[in-house]
Formats: sequence, C-alpha cells, structure tokens
Amino acid sequence: MTQRGDIRERALALGFDAVGFAAADLGGHARDHLAQYLALGYHGDMGWLDSRAAERGAPKELWPEARSVVVLGLNYGSAGDPLAPLSRRDRGTISVYAQGRDYHHLVKKKLKALARFMSERFGCALKVFVDTAPVMEKPLAQLAGLGWQGKHTNLVSREFGSWLFLGEIYTDLELAPDPEEADFCGSCQRCLEVCPTKAFPAPYRLDARRCISYLTIEHKGHIAPEFRQAMGNRIYGCDDCLAVCPWNKFARLTGEAELLPRAELTAPRLADLAALDDGAFRRLFAGSPIKRTGRDRFVRNVLIAIGNSGLPELATAARSRLDDPSPLVRAMAIWALARLDLDSFERERTKRRPKETDLAVLEEWAAVQFSSAVSSGGSQM
Repeated sequence: MTQRGDIRERALALGFDAVGFAAADLGGHARDHLAQYLALGYHGDMGWLDSRAAERGAPKELWPEARSVVVLGLNYGSAGDPLAPLSRRDRGTISVYAQGRDYHHLVKKKLKALARFMSERFGCALKVFVDTAPVMEKPLAQLAGLGWQGKHTNLVSREFGSWLFLGEIYTDLELAPDPEEADFCGSCQRCLEVCPTKAFPAPYRLDARRCISYLTIEHKGHIAPEFRQAMGNRIYGCDDCLAVCPWNKFARLTGEAELLPRAELTAPRLADLAALDDGAFRRLFAGSPIKRTGRDRFVRNVLIAIGNSGLPELATAARSRLDDPSPLVRAMAIWALARLDLDSFERERTKRRPKETDLAVLEEWAAVQFSSAVSSGGSQM
C-alpha cells in the first residue's frame, strides 16, 4: 500500500470520518481573502487572527519544512433538530458542537496517534494542529477534497453536511494531493437569509462583529443593544446558518460517544443558568468548550435570553443578578429586568443607581430611561 493509503487506513481506524491530502501551499487567493477580511475589521477583537496572519496564510511560514498536509475530519452530527430549542422561551440554545465534550481533546488525541504511526512507519517529521494554531483549516480542507467553504464561510461536506470538526498534520513527506472539492452551493442562499443579525455582507463574507457565535463566545465586552433582541435564547454559539443547509440531508449521527449531546445541555433552564456562580459554572461545564468562555460572559448571554423570553416569571432571575460582582452581568440584568417587569425595574433603579460606579452599567440604567421616554412620546429631538 502507498504512504497515502497507509495513512488513510490508519486514520479511519482511529475514528476519523474524512481524510484528505493537500500540498502545503494555500495559494494567493486564500492569503488575499484573509488580508481583505482583516483590513475590513471583520475579525472584531479576535486579535490573534491578525497577529499571525502571515503564518495563517502560508503553511510554510508556520513550518518551513512542511511539504504536505493531511487534513482530518470528525463528524459531530446530532440526531435532533439543532434549532428546536429556539422556540422554548424558558430554555437556552447551545450550539451543537458545545453540547458534548470538548472536541479539541478528542481530535488532538486521535491526531497524535496518527502522527506517531506516520513517524514510526515513514520516519517523517510532522506537526499536529487543532484549531488553536494559525492554520486556515477550511481552505486546506477544501484543497484536500473534504468539502467546500459555503456562502456562510463554513465547510460543507457532501457526506456529512455542516458537521465536521477539522484537524491537520503538517509533514515533510511529499504526498500526492487529492482533487480540490468544487463548490456545490449553487444559487441557494438559505444560510445568508436565516442569519438573525445579518452578519453576511455578501456571499462568502462573514462580518464576525455581527455574528452571534462571535458575540456569545469571543466577544469579551458588553453586547451592543442592536444585537440583543436578535440573539433570542442563543446563549452559546449559533447554528442557524449551518442547520438550514440542504446538504445536511446527507448528515449522520456521530459515532463518538464523547461528542453526543449531554442531556443537561440540550435545552437548559435559563433560570438555573442565571444562578450560576463561578464554582457552579466550572462544575457544570467541566470538560466542555463552554468553560473557556468564563462564567461572566456566559451569564451575560443567559440574561439577554431571559430578557428576550417575554416571561414575567423570569424577572426574579434577572433581579437576582443586579448585585453581581461582574459589570457584564449587572448590565444585562438591568436590560432583562426592564423588558420583563418595568415596575420592579423602576424600584430597583431608584435604590441601586446612586450606588453604581461602573459607567457601562450606569449607561444601561440611563438607556432604559431614555427608551421609556421615547416610547411614551416624551422625547423631542
């Protein structure tokens, strides 16, 4: 069997669902696309995209010895409808990929096992990457034939739909590349049309600053008012553009038990999540990618979902966070309470606003006052 055949056979035996080979060269198009993306500021405060752009755009900048890239895909498809929890107003919606165990550990474990096999069998040098290094995974996956970058910029597979985790092995072996996958999106624009925050300025272009996945996971500060209502009850990530892709008709349930959704994360109660302190947050999300976001940002997201619920009985959960040590949490507790119980909000503002020292939190108190005046016709421009 050839080197490629040996590698593919071992990768599949280790549990990978897709295997492809590409030259360690992305070409000028990928580099230009990245440069334009960064120049437009679409990366928001993900400074790590900009700081190592040269290495990201050229595999040999990251590792000069690289000659080929083995691209691996691991299916994380679930059995249910990822968008079903959106209609449950007292529950939170968590992105499918984060409902199981942290995929980084599982993919890296498999990659290291495959790397050991390659090193022992072929005496080659290599490096292993899973999402945390400056690697343009999706363009490499397309070059390796695993799928194509759809109009939503995510990878789409004819075999697994939108549900593939990716990992890469850079090696100094000269391995014949697979044919690049074609783009099969056609005229379909479902992914663009479904986006709640209109985060796609054009097909194949994502402005992360408007993306709910970015806002709920990467964004460290206060979430701008213009996006809060559109977030609905999405408290970690957003699967809308992935879930509506027609190619998901070929998706299948993951074969990895660790990636199956945990029952407590498929549609968790918002009131329970709002009550989490740091210790309870860490215990609930031990082994989960959600843990890396941190308790304060997560509860910030939960309070936005509570404010969007329209359920007056959740006002108590919002009110309980008005004394929270985190300004991120206090600010969104104010916003949520005002949407659910304006009378209670007015009483709390009278009592708490004079003692508040954080400017962003004070702005939330004032913003609610202003919007109340506008809605009653009391403001003149």
